[in-house]
Amino acid sequence: MGEVPVQRATVGPSADEIFYARFLRGYAREPTFEENTKFRDDLDRRVDEYLGENPQLATSPRASQFRFQRRVDVGMTKEEVTLLLGQPDRTSQDPVLMGDTAKTFWTEIGKRAKEMWRYPSGWALYFDDDRLVDLTVARKPPME
Repeated sequence: MGEVPVQRATVGPSADEIFYARFLRGYAREPTFEENTKFRDDLDRRVDEYLGENPQLATSPRASQFRFQRRVDVGMTKEEVTLLLGQPDRTSQDPVLMGDTAKTFWTEIGKRAKEMWRYPSGWALYFDDDRLVDLTVARKPPME
């Protein structure tokens, strides 16, 4: 079996993508309409509370990342990533493991990354202290 292709990403996974992947993994079936609705309602509530507690963010262009796109983006804090995606499946501060995950991109990513969070669907998020500084994704077909 060949090496799993890894791509560097400019934006990360959506909350919906991670919810769906975890649901499928945990229940071996797709979520029902009601389960999807409950997830989205809970996420809307958490986002509204967070933006209410952080009015400077609520009035910034980044607010759309939370309200509409629900997608992780470079520059977010660990708290913001967790708000959208939940806790990571695994974390590591081991540069060897992070390098093996990032493959050819580690030379550049490793300049700032001190910690890696792993999520379903092949996502790896790299942090410099509290800030998301880079992302990679494995097992996704490249764009044509």
